[in-house]
Amino acid sequence: YQRRVHGDTVVCDITKPFTGSVQVDHCDHRIRSIELQLVRVEFCAAAEGVAKEATEIQNIQIADGDVCRKIPVPMYMVFPRWFTCPTLVASNFKVEFEVNLVIVLEDNHQLTENFPLKLFRPPLR
Repeated sequence: YQRRVHGDTVVCDITKPFTGSVQVDHCDHRIRSIELQLVRVEFCAAAEGVAKEATEIQNIQIADGDVCRKIPVPMYMVFPRWFTCPTLVASNFKVEFEVNLVIVLEDNHQLTENFPLKLFRPPLR
């Protein structure tokens, strides 16, 4: 399995889509699909330690079936307004976001790669 992933940026304006491309150069198995998952990760500090909870916000299928090798597949994901916010880091809690690139093989095995994002909201003009 060999692939190239290009995200236009990991510091994202929440009002604009996440864009980029993925290119599969080599894979010994047939691919069933390629998906983008947006995950919200919440951390909360307590006396017992740090609690972490990850929630899948959305899952977008960007390719269906065995993709052609060495041809870029575009990634385009709009951040859902009701389920995302700017990345927030405080002394006792954090809200962060990640994108998982998931390649599902024909036998249902999954290859997953994680990309942490920093979301921001631009100032009003």
